[in-house]
Amino acid sequence: GDWDFWTDWKDRRLWVTVVPIVAVTFPAAVQAFAWGRYRLPWGATVCVLGLLFGEWVNRYFNFWGWTYFPVNFVFPSQLIPSAIILDVVLLLSNSYTFTAIAGAMGWGLIFYPSNWPVIAPLHVPVEYNGMMMTLADLQGYHYVRTGTPEYIRMVEKGTLRTFGKDVAP
Repeated sequence: GDWDFWTDWKDRRLWVTVVPIVAVTFPAAVQAFAWGRYRLPWGATVCVLGLLFGEWVNRYFNFWGWTYFPVNFVFPSQLIPSAIILDVVLLLSNSYTFTAIAGAMGWGLIFYPSNWPVIAPLHVPVEYNGMMMTLADLQGYHYVRTGTPEYIRMVEKGTLRTFGKDVAP
């Protein structure tokens, strides 16, 4: 959804929690089907690879082809390491319950570190017209999206919000 589309939302705290919770459902279902019926331990990885392919097709043709947003502004999240952890936990434990607890926890915990190499360049602080913001905030400031409420993507003046977690007055 929207939490995974825009880089100026990916450096917020909610992206780190919303996307892994929502994204684990389909890989877990495919993993349960592949393991329960065929004893194949790579259901989550195959599901995530298919999702990633579909996301790249969507992002390229819809966002670049139709609206000319830069691709580095709308890239999808990196979910492959999380899916591998989920599959390895099921393979080693042979238990749906343990996989639901430990595998899902590993899925969520590895999500942000696996995305950090892609997100890190967008956390660089820049000064623009006397305001301190991240590069991702600057992208969101210049590429205005028509359907986005302004209170969600508002850039506060000089708060360093993305560096200090909370909004400072």
